Formats: sequence, structure tokens, C-alpha cells
Amino acid sequence: MPRRQQPEDYVRNDRWVISYADFITLLFAFFVVMYAMSSVNEEKYKHLSEALSGVFDGLDDGLDNPQQVGQGNSESGFGIFIGGKTDIDVPEVTISPPDQEETDALKTLQEEMEVSFAHLVDDGQLKITGNDLWMSIELRSHYLFPSGSALPNVLADQLLDKIAQMIKGRENPIHVEGFTDNQQISTDAYPSNWELSASRAAAVVRLLSFYGVEPERMAAVGYGEYQPAYSNRTEKGQRLNRRVLIVISRDEKVRRAVSSFGSQHISADAVSTILANPEKEEVPVIEQVETGDGGVIFRQAEPEPLQQENK
Repeated sequence: MPRRQQPEDYVRNDRWVISYADFITLLFAFFVVMYAMSSVNEEKYKHLSEALSGVFDGLDDGLDNPQQVGQGNSESGFGIFIGGKTDIDVPEVTISPPDQEETDALKTLQEEMEVSFAHLVDDGQLKITGNDLWMSIELRSHYLFPSGSALPNVLADQLLDKIAQMIKGRENPIHVEGFTDNQQISTDAYPSNWELSASRAAAVVRLLSFYGVEPERMAAVGYGEYQPAYSNRTEKGQRLNRRVLIVISRDEKVRRAVSSFGSQHISADAVSTILANPEKEEVPVIEQVETGDGGVIFRQAEPEPLQQENK
């Protein structure tokens, strides 16, 4: 009798086809999504193309009259190069030359303050510096405010009252700069040194106004810890960096230049260079010329030759 053979277990070897098919399906879906994202919106592309053409060709989508093409529209900004219009009636901003009387008055004020606050200067609580364009009164924050606060103390009231009596009634613009050291602060009232420095500067401005200084002359600026005048590596340097500066400028233009960079980070020569007025030519740099077909173009102006007088 023949021996019965054991039936062999049937093992499927094609299960990988299922995984492979799933992978191919996901890959196909991925490329479909990528293609959909990369397709160009023809309508948006057309609007963008027309807008760019308007900038360089002086076209304006808002023009209903085809004859106006080329003339541009000053409000839309089209036609910068060809066919645009300029606001020629806008007056030019000029910088007046330094007034010697204003400079002398500023120096006189500095000398008076150096005499009045000599004891504070000797104690290191106050520092007075100046030049022909502005003068600054540097005050130590610990002399004016408690630690981590912008609420002035009694000494601040007395000192700022005396300063206010010397600077009120003048025309010099004033801005107060607040600074801190690099020690981070995080409280409900002052989340960072930005708020603390700005609040201290504003507090000084408020007190000066309370004691009679015209408020329209003043502004407050907070620089936080980002413009140190001394090294923050030492305890002494950190103490000196906690300061408030009262900057009295010669005029409004000087104040804007100084407050933009910080009175201790820009020199008088740099401010003079910024405000310098170069000699103007009678001919503008760019001139507007009408073309034969009624359009308008802009080109670099060429000075006319000097006319020789008839002898």
C-alpha cells in the first residue's frame, strides 16, 4: 500500500503586489496634487502682466479713453518712466543754514547748567555735554527712579523742576531718551526693557511739561538695552547704562536726525552732513518732455549752454 503524502501548505508569494499597488496609488495621488498646485492661474497671470506693463509703458487699467493711454495716472503710480506725471507744485524741503545766534544761545544754556548743577556733575549723578547742534543732560536712572520702576521719586521732582525753569520759554526742540542695561526685566507693567526705557523717558517728559515746558516741543524715545554707552560686562558699566538723556536740539531738523540714531551714537559732523544742502542747479535732474504724438516722456535734463553777451 503506498504511503500517503502529507499535503503541502500553500504559501502565497504575491502579497507584495498589494503593497506595491498601494504605493503606486499614493505616488500617483502625490503627483496629481503637485501638478494641481503648480498650475498657473491664467486670469491672475493676465492681471499681473497688464499691471507690470502699465508701470513701464504708462498704461492705466482705469482709463476709459484709449487716447489717454501714455499719459499715465499720478495717483496709481503708473507711468514712472514713460507718460507719467509728477507733482511739480509740491514745495521742496530745504534745510536752513545754521543760525549763529541759536548756536550761541545753546552754548550759553549749557554753560548755565554746568554752573547750576556742578555739585551733581562732581558726584557723577549728572553729565552735561554739547556741540554746535545740540546739548544733552545725562541723568542716572537710580537717581530718578526706584529699581525696575518708572515712577519718579522726590529727587527727580526737584531736579526736573529746576531744569524746566531753565529751558521753558525757548524754541529749542527737546526729546528725552531712555536707556537700560542688559539685565532682562519681565513684569506685568514692563514685559521688557523697551517698555521700561520708554516709560522712564515719558515720565521725564510729563514732569517737564508739568513744570512749564511747552509739550509741543518735546518727545520721548526708548532705546532699551540696545544702545549701551558703557560696557555691560561690569557692574559699574551696567549702572552707568541705566540712564535718561534730555537732549535739547538747535532746531526741529536736528532733533529728528539725532533722535533717529541716538544722541550718543551720532556725531555733530554726521548730522551736519545729513542736513547739508548742496548747491542746486537751475535745471532739474529729470525733465518732462511732450512727444509729437501727444505723449509724455521723462528724460535726464541737460543744462542749457550759457548765452554769450553781445559786446
